[in-house]
Amino acid sequence: MAETSANTESHTGHSSFPPFESEYFPSQLVWLALTFILLYVLMAKIALPRVGSIFAERSKRIGDDIAAAERLKERSDIAHASYEKALADARGRAQAIANATRESEAAAADETNKRLEAQLHERLAAADRSIAARRATAMESVGTIAAETATAIVERLVGKAPPAQDVAAAVRDLPKR
Repeated sequence: MAETSANTESHTGHSSFPPFESEYFPSQLVWLALTFILLYVLMAKIALPRVGSIFAERSKRIGDDIAAAERLKERSDIAHASYEKALADARGRAQAIANATRESEAAAADETNKRLEAQLHERLAAADRSIAARRATAMESVGTIAAETATAIVERLVGKAPPAQDVAAAVRDLPKR
């Protein structure tokens, strides 16, 4: 047995790894070129167009979804603005109705107060007239009552009734208040 090196030659005299032998280089390069061209054609004609169409379809779908979301957002913003405007209008109308009701109630209350004050003043005036009439009647009767009372007192004290003209003259001379 001959001694051989593991990196150089075997028992038969050839190198141990055939692709590294220079006699196989031209055929390896041809097969490399054919394989590269075949893979390039397969990728360029089949795989890359499919991947490109998938990316284009996804990109289109994403763009359409974004556009639809923007349209829906615009509609939502318009609806929200319309809602806010309607709410503000309703608040304004409610405030106007409340103010009108408050004013009409205040006017009705003022009218009722004026009417009641007029009735009260009328009743007070009627009561004053009635009091004045009764006072005048009472004052007219005071002289008669005083004369009768004086006659009754004198008659009880003296035992005899005084003459009516003397009693009337005495009552007339009394100081008036």
